[in-house]
Amino acid sequence: MGAYLNPGNDAFAISVNDDIFVDKSGLISYVNSKIGKRKRFICVSRPRSFGKSMAAEMLVAYYDKSCDSHGLFRGLEVAREESYQKNLNQYDVIFLNVQQFLSLAGSADKVVESLKQKVLAELRDYYHDVVPPWETELSCALAAVYAQSTGPNKGFLFVIDEWDCIFREEKDNVDAQKAYLDFLRDLFKDRTYVKAVYMTGILPIKKYGTHTALNIFDEFSMAAPGKLAKYIGFTEQEVRQLCKSHGMRFTEAKRWYDGYHLKQMPHIYNPKSVADAMMEGDFRSYWTGTETYEALQVYVDLEMDGLGQAWVSLLAGSGIPVDVGSFQNDMTSFKSREDVLTLLVHLGYLAYEENARSVFIPNEEIRGEFIRALKNGRRAQFARAICQSGQILEATVRMDEKEVARLAEEVQGVGMAASPLFPNPDPFFPDALILAYLCNREGYPIARELPAGEGYGGVLLLPRKNSQDPAVFLEVAKEVSAKEAVSKMGENNWPPIMAGFEGDILLAAIRYDRKKKSCECAIEKREGIL
Repeated sequence: MGAYLNPGNDAFAISVNDDIFVDKSGLISYVNSKIGKRKRFICVSRPRSFGKSMAAEMLVAYYDKSCDSHGLFRGLEVAREESYQKNLNQYDVIFLNVQQFLSLAGSADKVVESLKQKVLAELRDYYHDVVPPWETELSCALAAVYAQSTGPNKGFLFVIDEWDCIFREEKDNVDAQKAYLDFLRDLFKDRTYVKAVYMTGILPIKKYGTHTALNIFDEFSMAAPGKLAKYIGFTEQEVRQLCKSHGMRFTEAKRWYDGYHLKQMPHIYNPKSVADAMMEGDFRSYWTGTETYEALQVYVDLEMDGLGQAWVSLLAGSGIPVDVGSFQNDMTSFKSREDVLTLLVHLGYLAYEENARSVFIPNEEIRGEFIRALKNGRRAQFARAICQSGQILEATVRMDEKEVARLAEEVQGVGMAASPLFPNPDPFFPDALILAYLCNREGYPIARELPAGEGYGGVLLLPRKNSQDPAVFLEVAKEVSAKEAVSKMGENNWPPIMAGFEGDILLAAIRYDRKKKSCECAIEKREGIL
């Protein structure tokens, strides 16, 4: 075994023997179906701590012919597949963690040469009678080994982890990025020694101009996961089972870590956060163990038309239409707010709804990161002003209509004062108002956006279990008075989350009068509505 050529199965054994292990070996069946075919080049991108490295180590353990992995895969999903025995431990595997090469090389400009030298050294040791000491081109050495090999499994299967780290950590080094892409293209394109390639990282493949340098790859990303959606994170069934075995409430796990709604898999959970919650016995944000909020703050603070209002709308629970196809797949080429929002989809800070073609904040964990970034960034004064209006919820629970109206006017005033960040405060008002309720909702852990009756939109706040506090359903009225809006609220079917709710509910409607520059509020109590 080597460090890069046939590194063995030790890394995957650690995952299998860990306190929490979720079987994602079905991914192997998909890779098996592509071996030796035209579409044998696979690039899977997903956020940090979404199991990229574990998947790469699993593939290495399965294909590496230098070890015996029968025991590791016994009882796993892939072991029931027809292709399982045919490909188990049958190939020469080259495993490259590009992050490690970047660290060892010291600079992005030296990564390609360092990688070539280290892999060539192992090839010479293993195939010393085929690869001469003067050979300096990795692709030539691999072709020579392939030409001298026999049997149906000759050739190399490549697994590349953190393939995109040069684009993330050397954002402005365009020369190093292009040299790296050219190296990968030379290594793989039209090479018969390639049995299959599985690359994983955070970003999709970088685009230069109208073409990609690696257009041979089929890409699976957070914006278009395709058939590999179930392997991006934990599925709802997997999280239910983990909650059951660890004595944790599934509804809380869903609120904190669900929200990546992919077309083929409507509920995908952040795997690291779920695992951490199970081990710690506590539902809270574990995202800061992956990245600090400063990483998000860089993008929240960007000076770009429409971004300021986008953060308010997203935090209020609204979705924002986005064309993800224009994104250049890097961290610097931002031509519009759509590019920034698309990048945040790939980083895991936003989720993408393929059917609606819109982005939204997926869950409570990420919502907290956005609020923290807003409060401590360039828009800190604005964010604090909105969030300090959180006493509006207390006034609503007291059914103090005049105080609620006054506080709502303060929210509208923040929008006016925030110009030019928010040059058009009228559309800004409903989202900012909902955000004021959501920022400080101690005692109301569950919030759901609801369709509006006669207004812009609404939000439902449910109190903690066994609490004496009422539920609150807020609507921002548009076409009718606040009193008329309240009278019609609840006519639509209540969402399933309210099934079994037996407490009181407060129906609150707020309307902003553009001519009078003032707000009106109406609140009604429904006792034991459900």
